Amino acid sequence: MKCVICKRGKTEAGSTTLTFVRPPRGRSNDLTIVLKRVPAQVCSNCGEAYVDKSTSAAALRIAEQAIHAGAAVEIREFRPVASA
Repeated sequence: MKCVICKRGKTEAGSTTLTFVRPPRGRSNDLTIVLKRVPAQVCSNCGEAYVDKSTSAAALRIAEQAIHAGAAVEIREFRPVASA
C-alpha cells in the first residue's frame, strides 16, 4: 500500500516497536509497556509503521496482562497470546 503519511513510499513487511502508556489508577506514576518486534507494514521511504487489526488486538492483550501482573515499566518481545 502507498504510505498515507509521506505519500511517496510503499509499505513492506517488517516490524516496529509499540509503546503503551496508561495514566495511573491508584498509583503515582504512569504505567509503560514497550513491545518490540511487532509485525507491521513499514514505509520504505519514511519508516511509518502500520499494524493490522489482529496484531493490534494481540498487542493490547499483552499490555493488559503486563499491567495486571503489576508492571510499572516493562519491555517485552511481541508474542501473540490467546484471547480470554
